[in-house]
Amino acid sequence: MKANPLISAQELSNLLDTASNLVVCDCRFELTNPSQGLQLYNDGHIPGARHVDLDQVLSTKGAAEQGRHPLPARELFAQKMAAIGISDDTQVVCYDANDSMFAARLWWMLRWIGHDNVSVLDGGFKLWQQGGYEVTTEPPQPAKEGMLTLRDSLTQTVDYDEVLANISAAERLVLDARSPDRFRGENETLDPIGGHIPGAANRFFKDNLQADGTFKDAETLRKELTASLQGKKPESVISQCGSGVTACHNLLAMEVAGLSGAALYPGSWSQWSNTGGAPVAME
Repeated sequence: MKANPLISAQELSNLLDTASNLVVCDCRFELTNPSQGLQLYNDGHIPGARHVDLDQVLSTKGAAEQGRHPLPARELFAQKMAAIGISDDTQVVCYDANDSMFAARLWWMLRWIGHDNVSVLDGGFKLWQQGGYEVTTEPPQPAKEGMLTLRDSLTQTVDYDEVLANISAAERLVLDARSPDRFRGENETLDPIGGHIPGAANRFFKDNLQADGTFKDAETLRKELTASLQGKKPESVISQCGSGVTACHNLLAMEVAGLSGAALYPGSWSQWSNTGGAPVAME
């Protein structure tokens, strides 16, 4: 069953009281302090939520030329999702405290293995707390192993060679989710080289959000994203960022806006900038 890509705090609160097959995933994480996410989870989380770590679950370790957060094998990821109780008919809700950037990664990855019944908590943990909803430090009951079938992917990916070939072909638009200064090659602190992929356009992922951290409405997102796509159809768009995480935020926003079909470049700038001879633009 396909779920709405976003769910409100009130809707999730109702589900916690009524749903019989629900798994809530806490994806909080800090890039500069990888252990912080688990600490935040232990300090308080949505009742029953399972902690899902970016480094341990939502990516794998690899060589620098693979990027900072390479995707794990689909089979391994499916096994880890089953281990926290997710089955084919499970409704999944994911959240974080980082403008939904890590929750969007889990949303995309579940669809990557064919599971479409997944939503992101709009406004994340911050809005949940502000709404006065329950927070607990109690660990959830041990999960019963789920029966999660690895199915056809509901998403698309492209690799380095495809992105490189597109620079001259110009058939697809690379949409970079990083901040405008990093896109211009300024203030680069995470990757060895600043700049962007030649021909790419910039859509900062935080531009998808309102001041309170919730996503803009579908009509507004559709108008803004259509302008960002520069006349390209969604299915000819390649979403990219620093390491393939916030690129998923733009893909989520596109889904909310009804602009489905774009692909993810998982290696993103962290792979591109670690590949000898990769062309770089600074304008």
